[in-house]
Amino acid sequence: MVTDQKANPETTRLPKEFVDRLTNPFVRFLHIQSASGAILLLFTVAALVLSNSPWADAFDHAWETQIGLQVGSLEFARSLREWINDGLMTLFFFLVALELKRELVLGEMNKPRMAALSIAAALGGMIVPAAIYLALQTGQPGQSGWGTVMATDTAFVIGCLALLGTRIPQSLRVFMLSLAIVDDIGAILVVAIGYSSDIVWWPLAVAALGLLFTRAMAMLGFRGFPLYILVGMLIWLAVDASGIHATITGVILGLMTPARRWVSDERLYSILGQVIAHPARNESSRDTMDRQTLQMAEIAARETLSPVERLEITLHPWVGFVIMPLFAFANAGLPLTLSDLGSSVTVAIFLGFVLGKPIGVMLFSWLAVHSHIAILPPELSWRLLAGGSFLAGIGFTMALFIANLAFNENLIDSAKLGIFLASVFSAVVGLAILMWLPAREKLS
Repeated sequence: MVTDQKANPETTRLPKEFVDRLTNPFVRFLHIQSASGAILLLFTVAALVLSNSPWADAFDHAWETQIGLQVGSLEFARSLREWINDGLMTLFFFLVALELKRELVLGEMNKPRMAALSIAAALGGMIVPAAIYLALQTGQPGQSGWGTVMATDTAFVIGCLALLGTRIPQSLRVFMLSLAIVDDIGAILVVAIGYSSDIVWWPLAVAALGLLFTRAMAMLGFRGFPLYILVGMLIWLAVDASGIHATITGVILGLMTPARRWVSDERLYSILGQVIAHPARNESSRDTMDRQTLQMAEIAARETLSPVERLEITLHPWVGFVIMPLFAFANAGLPLTLSDLGSSVTVAIFLGFVLGKPIGVMLFSWLAVHSHIAILPPELSWRLLAGGSFLAGIGFTMALFIANLAFNENLIDSAKLGIFLASVFSAVVGLAILMWLPAREKLS
């Protein structure tokens, strides 16, 4: 073994290929947190423009194209919009559940009293808006849409906070991210319970067996993702057949994903030390100790990240830059007319978000802190929390998702208008407060 040679800097990196010149700038772009929110906004505007253009009918009909399989008399088909809303959005909720699991095990939320603040704020941000909505819509045609005002859009909230840069403390970002994640989990539970059709129990039993099988595989040490993906797809089909909205599958499987890594840093370095100890060879090593050690090092390097972290790294670009913009493109279309401004559904959704969210977040946070269930981080003042509570009123993606389930075609446009107006108002007010308050706090 040669140990006294200085390492060439080029040999300490992976070899470069021509394709890296194309992919590396894109990868750096993906690391910008606000980028997904910007792309989501772009596709939303595009959907609005097309919905109010001469191509509006063609644009809407394209999403109703039926896609599926037919074997004899058996047919399994959905419209393109339904495949996006029921299928691809399962991956969105899977990613949300992964983020929650990581925060609970590895992040700030592994401290119970820190987690309690975000959970309490999220609960308030769901309960109070729904109460305001029901107070305005009980006995009205839009009564079933109460779940629409319970959601917070993670991408737009984080994008708004990114615009503020260093003007706000990191603790506010952590709080808002945790609140939005818990909020999204609560929203999909609302979908599963409140907006599912008549339940068929035997497919649910099949889904439960699938979940038990998934847990058994993890306990036995199966670590390859393809088998889990196959079982997950079968569970999705079973839940879908039961009448419960199938996107709940993503939440359950995400929370079941292990957050602990299999290989420690100490073991990894020991294994890499064995690789370094082997002398350099020019000839190919077939099934030699060198090859076996390299294979073991490859597995060890991969398994130093937990399954939760590896799946997050893989899925986040796809969800942020493909699935969510595609969802917005398919669902954000709305013929803009002034007549909908006075709709009771539009007003109820608007007030549910712009009043219910800040009141609920602040009230439940205050109760949690003063009852000593939760603690307020040192850098997170009540003034900053107030600004963040208005940003929680940006409900765009999840609100559209629930609105499509809750409202019929006569009310859906009024609901979308309320969601858009509330999201814009909440973003403007929240950003204004957060831009003004830090300067005020420095002066005081």
